[in-house]
Amino acid sequence: MQEREEDKSFQLIGTVLELFMKFGIKSLTMDDISRKLGISKKTLYQFVKDKKDLVKKGMMLCLEDEQNMIAKITKESSNAIDELIEITKCANARLTEMHASVIYDIQKYHPESWILMENHKKEFVKGVILENTKRGVKEGFYRDNLNPEVIASLYIIMIDSLFHADENFGKEISLGDLHLEMIRYHVKGIANEKGITLLKDILKKSENNHLHID
Repeated sequence: MQEREEDKSFQLIGTVLELFMKFGIKSLTMDDISRKLGISKKTLYQFVKDKKDLVKKGMMLCLEDEQNMIAKITKESSNAIDELIEITKCANARLTEMHASVIYDIQKYHPESWILMENHKKEFVKGVILENTKRGVKEGFYRDNLNPEVIASLYIIMIDSLFHADENFGKEISLGDLHLEMIRYHVKGIANEKGITLLKDILKKSENNHLHID
């Protein structure tokens, strides 16, 4: 019975997460959410204390999903370049689908959820880039004079700039396009000639090639 309730809670939070990504967070009231879920507000409050709790649980689910996704990509990837491309595809799809106000809403109105996201970025994401950089150097696709720790830290600084896209770039360019420019900058800065050649070969075979590395 408890397992069934946990499954129901998991599904509910997942659906709400999709709503937040589509409509933003601040713009959705608990009345809006319960109506879109097709349940009463009383039923909704059986799963969460309030909207802050709902956002926090949504954030936890989102980050867990991202960690599982990247772990799978890392395990199945044939090399560091392949790993980076697949991670980029998944991350860019999420950023492209995300409502423009989501990051701002979390930072301004949901500090606990923002801290979760910051910790995830500084620990998990940085760790992924650190290991990818080491792997690329070892495999001979990245420059052998790189400092992996510095590269990983610089990557996080660029992620920070995405989180403040309106301040840094205005609204003329989408978050998804900014992310692709960031990845182009990152890859061309760390890959050697062998790595760039491999990258182009992989992208030629890809159905959804948005990177366009020249």
